[in-house]
Amino acid sequence: MASGDASEQSGNGRATRAKRVPRAVREQQMLDAAVAVFAERGFHQSSMDTIATASGISKPMLYLYYGSKDELFGAILDRESQRFLEAASQGSSPDFTARETLERTLAAVLDFVAGHRDAWRVLVREGSSVGEFADQIARRRARLVELTADLLRAGTKEPEQDFDLMAVALVGAGEAVANRVAEGDLDPARAVEVLTGLAWRGLSGGPRQTD
Repeated sequence: MASGDASEQSGNGRATRAKRVPRAVREQQMLDAAVAVFAERGFHQSSMDTIATASGISKPMLYLYYGSKDELFGAILDRESQRFLEAASQGSSPDFTARETLERTLAAVLDFVAGHRDAWRVLVREGSSVGEFADQIARRRARLVELTADLLRAGTKEPEQDFDLMAVALVGAGEAVANRVAEGDLDPARAVEVLTGLAWRGLSGGPRQTD
C-alpha cells in the first residue's frame, strides 16, 4: 500500500509493525530514482518498471503515487525547476551591486548544476525533447530571459542598450556553459568569470570592467 505499512513476526510469535515510510519521504525517493533513470536512459527509453526497481518498490505502488510516466515526469520538472529557481534567488540582495548580483546568481546556479547534474540533464535535455513538456520548458526559459534582462537593465545607465536581446544571448551562453559544467568539463568558478565578463563587456561596449 502507499502508506508503506508492513508487519513481521517477532521471535516470540507476536506480530510487530515495521517502521512506516512517510508518504512525502516515499514520494521524494521515487522522484530521486526517476531523475537518475531519465538522465541515464532518456524519457522514451525509460520504463515505470525500471523506475520502480530503482526506487526499491513495486510497480503497482509506483502507479499508486504517479498514474503514468508523463505524470511522474511532470512532477520531476516541477520539483527540479523550483529547486533551480531557489538556487538562483540566493544570489540576490539589496546590498549587492548589479555586477555582484549577477556574479553571485551565476555562482549559485552553476553550483546547483554541478551538484545536481542528473536534474540539469533532465530539465534541459529531456524536458525540451518531450513534446508535451517542451512548451512548459520554453515558458520557464522565457521567464529566465526576462529576469536576466531586468538585472542587466539595473546595472547600467545606458538606456539605449537592447537588454532583451542581450539577455537572450546571455541565457543561451549560460545554458551552453552549464551543460559543460554538468558534464564535468568546466569548473563552475571559471564559468562564472567568463559569463560575467561577457555580460559586462556587452554593457560597457569596451574593455572588461572590474567593478
